[in-house]
Amino acid sequence: MDSSASDHRTAPALRGDERTVKILIAGHFGAGKTTFVHALSQIAPLSTEEVMTSASIDTDHTNLPNKTSTTVAMDFGRLSLTDDLVLYLFGAPGQPRFFPVLRDLAFGALGALVLVDTRRLEDTYPILELIEDLDLPYAIAINRFDNAPEHSVERLREVMDLEPETPLVICDAREHRSSTDALITLTRHVLTLTPETTA
Repeated sequence: MDSSASDHRTAPALRGDERTVKILIAGHFGAGKTTFVHALSQIAPLSTEEVMTSASIDTDHTNLPNKTSTTVAMDFGRLSLTDDLVLYLFGAPGQPRFFPVLRDLAFGALGALVLVDTRRLEDTYPILELIEDLDLPYAIAINRFDNAPEHSVERLREVMDLEPETPLVICDAREHRSSTDALITLTRHVLTLTPETTA
């Protein structure tokens, strides 16, 4: 997926009185996390991507279309969701060997948006187990990939064994509006669970 930023990147100056929320962007390898952060960030996003080599054949899905690099530490971006609410986005690497990094990035986060590629649903389960183990509120964002199989929301919730209150949305990580809507869904969920943050 193309992770190039569009012309919406106009970072407003922070006044200092905004509410700030740390959000973890999680998901399995190749789910579109870097693309998502790049599409939304109003500042130049920070990425720690490295080119994949033959050494990673046994650990990474090097046969994914157009996938030639991988995040090895994090992606970082900032988005003013409203005039008084600023989200700091921390994209975590999705491979199991980087789960300690994900755990570190989750510290202080109020919630996680878990991106999912329906071509590899089984790769999502370890991520969900880790997020639940961290006791982090989360929402699922099914990322639309070209030629990916489509399933009903009901079926997706069933196969991922989601709790009724866990939000599930469909998005395209390449599109600013679609990605913003996914973040709004997560933010509403998190603020519902933590009403004291609205004071």
